[in-house]
Amino acid sequence: MAISNAPAWQVSRMQAIADLCGWSPLVALQIEYSLIQRAGEHDLIPMAGEMGLGVVPYSPMGGGVLTGKYSRDDLTGTSTGSEESTRKSLNHTLGWVTERTLAVADMVKEVATELGRTPAQVALAWTLQNPGVTAPIIGARTSTQLEDNLGALEVDLTASHLARLDEAGAIYLGYPHAFLAGDFARTQTQGDLKIEARG
Repeated sequence: MAISNAPAWQVSRMQAIADLCGWSPLVALQIEYSLIQRAGEHDLIPMAGEMGLGVVPYSPMGGGVLTGKYSRDDLTGTSTGSEESTRKSLNHTLGWVTERTLAVADMVKEVATELGRTPAQVALAWTLQNPGVTAPIIGARTSTQLEDNLGALEVDLTASHLARLDEAGAIYLGYPHAFLAGDFARTQTQGDLKIEARG
């Protein structure tokens, strides 16, 4: 069994009940996850790792925004009735076409140009580099798109590329994550303790 679009506390509760009752556990978690929607990094992806759930993200290209086909002209969300413009209007309504998401898409395009790859391949490769991700769900509508998406498996993002993409798509950690990552909480819980890796 799998679950989608549920809060981490609810998924972990269900998993614990299944464990206590000897029922079949959940095996997969389907979430929206991409460079423009990284909220899953707060609790969902870590929870899935701890509870043995595979993470199967949908919209790894942010509804197509990360493919580079959107521009600042699309911020209005007006539709002319074609399938392409209707999709763009839907993405605008969903809040996926914003100055922030277009800025992230610009960085994806920049990295793609440097690597000689397509933006879609870079967006998918970024998702795949997360060890918590099992396999993203791609939304290819044509065989050409499918072939392009599969090219993501051959993209080698350097540490510099990853840092730039991560910075462009950074999100606020929120409480308690921001508090726990701050200097005050670290000092209070760890002091000057340094943990060294085993040799």
